[in-house]
Amino acid sequence: MTGIEVLGVERRRRWPDAVKLSILAEVDTNGWTLSDVAQRHDVTRQHLYQWRRELRAKGLWPEQASQEFVAVELLPACRDGEPFDIRESASPQITVVLRNGRELRCRETIEDTALSRLLRLLEAS
Repeated sequence: MTGIEVLGVERRRRWPDAVKLSILAEVDTNGWTLSDVAQRHDVTRQHLYQWRRELRAKGLWPEQASQEFVAVELLPACRDGEPFDIRESASPQITVVLRNGRELRCRETIEDTALSRLLRLLEAS
């Protein structure tokens, strides 16, 4: 009787919660999408969605923030028909008031991805 030896990589991997958290934290970092992160770590997108659900149930991942519209007030861009010169303003800023009462003030030149990360962090904390 001959023995059979199976060579290859076992596809079922075990992921500790700390590793799952670090992988999920990569989403939206440097513009990476969920699909990009899944490909980088050789897992499916469904794994990442499942990990989020599991970690939320354990209280390790923030609850999904409900999406809602917020009021935006647009300020006039020019005075007396003259173009607005950004150099006239010492430090043009955006102020965002969050639901939890915190305020975020940043320069209007902040990148969208950085602003998005800051808002999510402040809402979650």
